[in-house]
Amino acid sequence: MRRFASLCLTLVFVFSAGSVLAQATYRWIHPKTGETMITDTPPPRNAKLLGRAQGGEEDAQAGLPYATRRAMEHFPVILYSSADCVAECKDARNLLNKRGIPFTEKVLKTQEDHDELKALVGDVFVPSMKVGKQSVKGFSAESYDSILDLAGYPKTAPYGVRPSGSQTQ
Repeated sequence: MRRFASLCLTLVFVFSAGSVLAQATYRWIHPKTGETMITDTPPPRNAKLLGRAQGGEEDAQAGLPYATRRAMEHFPVILYSSADCVAECKDARNLLNKRGIPFTEKVLKTQEDHDELKALVGDVFVPSMKVGKQSVKGFSAESYDSILDLAGYPKTAPYGVRPSGSQTQ
């Protein structure tokens, strides 16, 4: 009888652990406070969804070092580029990838994109980079490294980690 009770208790733990692993995890930005939220319930419709992991699947950030994940939360990186920016935009991308920095690349296509960049750096000039609330106009490896260092991003990518930017349309 004792073995049976022990077996039943073990099965309860196994199945409850399995149901926890099957739950989805949502990562989103709170629309009013701007904070990054991690919850097991879907975000509100007006929130920006950053990612969703199902069960034991690893989040895209799971393999990143703690310093990178922390810097990402407080100082997200956006690289502004355009279709006619070739050499300098490539250099900017390469620098970010060499350091293993996850970033979003915003390709200027609409008037709103141009207005956003003009409000950020005072001119429509690509490449430009925004790190948190700070920005750099043009490409200068020294300037990019300086602002990324201040934000707490690692100087080099850990072995095997080479995140590349995701483009927004």
